[in-house]
Amino acid sequence: MNTTPHSRRRFLQATAGLVGAASCSWLPQLAAAAGADPNRKRSCIVLWMAGGPTQTDTFDMKPGHANGGEFKETETNVPGLRFSEHFAGLAQQADKLAIMRGMSTREGDHLRGTYLMHTGQRPGGPLNYPSIGASLSKALEHNQSTLPNYVAVNPSGLLNGSALSPGFLGPRYAAATVGTRGAPPAEGSDAMADLGVDFLSLPPGIDTRRQDARLALWKDQQDQFLARHPSGAAEAQATIFQSAVKMMHPEAASAFDLSQESTEVRETYGRGTFGQGCLIARRLVERDVPFVEVTLGGGGLGWDTHQGNFPAVERLSKELDQGWSTLMRELSERGLLESTTILWMGEFGRTPNINNTAGRDHFPDAWTCVLAGGGIAGGQAYGQTDEAGSEVTEGKTEVQDLLATLCRAVGVDPATEHFSPQARPIKISEGHSIDQVLA
Repeated sequence: MNTTPHSRRRFLQATAGLVGAASCSWLPQLAAAAGADPNRKRSCIVLWMAGGPTQTDTFDMKPGHANGGEFKETETNVPGLRFSEHFAGLAQQADKLAIMRGMSTREGDHLRGTYLMHTGQRPGGPLNYPSIGASLSKALEHNQSTLPNYVAVNPSGLLNGSALSPGFLGPRYAAATVGTRGAPPAEGSDAMADLGVDFLSLPPGIDTRRQDARLALWKDQQDQFLARHPSGAAEAQATIFQSAVKMMHPEAASAFDLSQESTEVRETYGRGTFGQGCLIARRLVERDVPFVEVTLGGGGLGWDTHQGNFPAVERLSKELDQGWSTLMRELSERGLLESTTILWMGEFGRTPNINNTAGRDHFPDAWTCVLAGGGIAGGQAYGQTDEAGSEVTEGKTEVQDLLATLCRAVGVDPATEHFSPQARPIKISEGHSIDQVLA
């Protein structure tokens, strides 16, 4: 039987849904075979922490110091590697994490920091740079897919502009957005977050045959218009429309339909927008979507804890741990974690010292990101800060180095050049990849 990589993924998805990994002796062997498939597609998932997460209360804790705060460290499955007690699920998968404790950047403003971390460039110049999602989805794109190559799930309001932009790559590489339909469930509510793309369903009274006829008519008219009025704006409009139409294909639309998952699986990820977003990310990676970004805290910059830091970070950490650890476990069970690289980051870190309103303020000087999954040598912390957490003392890492490392992990040369409208060659990243964290 001739089995394509796509059908192998479908088979693994179906078997994982029918039988739990713990009770199935042959599923790990199937997952290993899928991970070793030389034709497998590579994907990247960014977990974006809107507002700037505190490194001192998550992955670079300072127990015993005045800056240490209220939380305790927990042991992980890697001897000597410790992080927050609120990451119980991640602690059991620390062997898959590379904790980048030497991040140091130059932007302490939300908008500017968000743009910097997504593009590798400081904002304000004459060129509109593409986001890393646009650049990597272009490098990894699957031309025959009905799904978009770049999907942003529940993005922060600060991400809807230039930080998610395809920049000079053009609208073909723009992110398709998955949002919350209706109000997100209140804290403590039993309601499940409802995520989706509103326009994917056909209007009442319109079947597939009539829709196809309408689209054929539109294409004929549009082709005639573009022939008479060639322009960048008209071509951009046509590209966006065609991308939306492709997503209305039943197979594409089903990727966003979480009602196809059992209630048990959905609850395992967490009922909130982040947990359900991680589940959508898993479903998209199963369908070979190259780049997905899922936001936590995007409703109001939740990680921006200038006051009341500790209860907010505890709540966010537990939500993060549930969604992220389940995502990695399910990707691993399906043989997809080895071909999926995960990057956890925000726009900057937060001050090690605690202010007089029990909060932590913006701090780009010394903070933490995390790489995980495919292409990453997990089970380590790279970089180090001083005992107070105020300065990087070892393994200082700039954003260009982080993005170059991400590129290498997904099998893309960071020196790959794209051309600006002025025919200027622009590399995806001009940084140096960090070999120590690459598998």
